[in-house]
Amino acid sequence: MTQRRAYRDRVVAITGAAGGLGSAMARAWGAAGATIVALDVDGDRAQALAATLRAQRIEAVGLACDVADATACRATIDEAIRLHGGIDVLVVNAGISARCLLRDTAPGVVERVMAVNFLGAVHATQAALASLRARSGQIVAISSVAGFAPLVGRTAYAASKHALHGFFDSLRGELARDGVDVTLVCPSFIATGIERAALGADGRPAAAPRRTTGGEQSADEVAARIIAAAGRGARLCLPSRTARLAWWVSRIAPARYERLMLARVGAEFEL
Repeated sequence: MTQRRAYRDRVVAITGAAGGLGSAMARAWGAAGATIVALDVDGDRAQALAATLRAQRIEAVGLACDVADATACRATIDEAIRLHGGIDVLVVNAGISARCLLRDTAPGVVERVMAVNFLGAVHATQAALASLRARSGQIVAISSVAGFAPLVGRTAYAASKHALHGFFDSLRGELARDGVDVTLVCPSFIATGIERAALGADGRPAAAPRRTTGGEQSADEVAARIIAAAGRGARLCLPSRTARLAWWVSRIAPARYERLMLARVGAEFEL
């Protein structure tokens, strides 16, 4: 498929920009000529990323943005639009994980994961929607293999990512006449540290995970594949062989997929 979109002089806003994949996408879109709006709950890290990008002659601004707070999120995105005249690409990337069995999990943990991963994406999208429609823009939603297939010990995380698919697949139809593309991205494991920062059953950081899942992709590799897929207007981006295999096996042979998944990650929970 040929390239449909070029990003030179376009404004790309990225939530969770200070994290591993977020910063990799900021660098890659910046290298493609885009102006970067780095949004992160850690405003200092967002500003530091923007400063690094500007040192590389990439136009960038860093803003503090708590996507879980609808009012604060809207105010920050309104400020980004004021600064740059609009947003052409919204990348909803902010996320947290939780690694625990549901039987041990405090209700607030599920609520926190949903608030950031799902509602945070909703808040950012609603805030940017008028600008995206006016500019025939693009939404890139960072989901996961756990957004279409089960992942034991990550019930809250998988639920939040599954919710993204229902939301953005439905929104795509609403925006079709406006020329707004919606791309869902489903990586497998990326070397970003999100698993090491996962919440445990009581809401505090979980113990370091056992490495039972095989190799991880680099954030830079995934970012490059995301931008290539977004440029083609792809509806779905599966940026690794593992992700593509998971997609097909989970659909063609879901029981087999569950057995394979349990064999890989179940030992961490003595399953």
